[in-house]
Amino acid sequence: MAANNLPADEEEFRNFSQDEMEEMKTTFEAGNLEAVAKKLQEKLETLDKIQLHIAVTGETGSGKSTFVNAIRGLGDEDAGAAKTGEVETTMQPESYPHPTLPNVTIWDLPGIGTPNFKADEYLEQVSFQKYDFFIILTASRFTTHHTQLAQEIQKMKKRFYYVRSKVDADLYAAQKRRPRTYNEEEILQKIRNDCIENLKRGAGELSPRVFLISSWDLAKYDFHLLQQALEDDLDVEKKRAFILALPNISAQILEKKKAAFKREIWKLALLSGAM
Repeated sequence: MAANNLPADEEEFRNFSQDEMEEMKTTFEAGNLEAVAKKLQEKLETLDKIQLHIAVTGETGSGKSTFVNAIRGLGDEDAGAAKTGEVETTMQPESYPHPTLPNVTIWDLPGIGTPNFKADEYLEQVSFQKYDFFIILTASRFTTHHTQLAQEIQKMKKRFYYVRSKVDADLYAAQKRRPRTYNEEEILQKIRNDCIENLKRGAGELSPRVFLISSWDLAKYDFHLLQQALEDDLDVEKKRAFILALPNISAQILEKKKAAFKREIWKLALLSGAM
């Protein structure tokens, strides 16, 4: 087999360390396909076992459980869906494995916002160390409970993302109130600005980023921006698991999944001696 058959794009090798890449290249150029195939097999098995834990938190009524279902591509009535309701239905962290990727788990955490809420105690209660990142939801304004939680998460060297949920309900109400002057973009920007100003005042953040979503239609609003932010912040190995776990809500996500699968195909082809 000619050495130049090895894919030149280093993106394909980003799951390998520099030393592994050099070793693979040397072994490949020496014609030892069996050793290369063995190394690839070991790496594929390792990747399939990588765990990704996503925590979803927010006050009661913010739509946490519906978001947990939506991000897994499930409706509230589907088998395996998180329980939803107008009252708090989550008293302990509830784990929900991805329907087709058992190594990806979405966690529905208990609601925040009780009178005696303490962010540090809450994080200990939910075993914060197990999660790769936190999604902090609100269906209205971000309060001191949200900002205290974000500050504690930051102290613990974990990433978090502010998400304003149920924007579809806000748009519907605005259209009913003022049908003649209704402007969707202006209303969305007003919601975004309001959230940002609250976070600046409450958390002292200079440029907080807020993602506007509707769990009933993830293809609209800012879900694609949230998805991109998460991808950018995850390490290479966990990024692969995250991309494959995303619901098929847009052509962009489908293309990313397609690219991820293509990267696996050439590896499997090499393992089988087809390359």
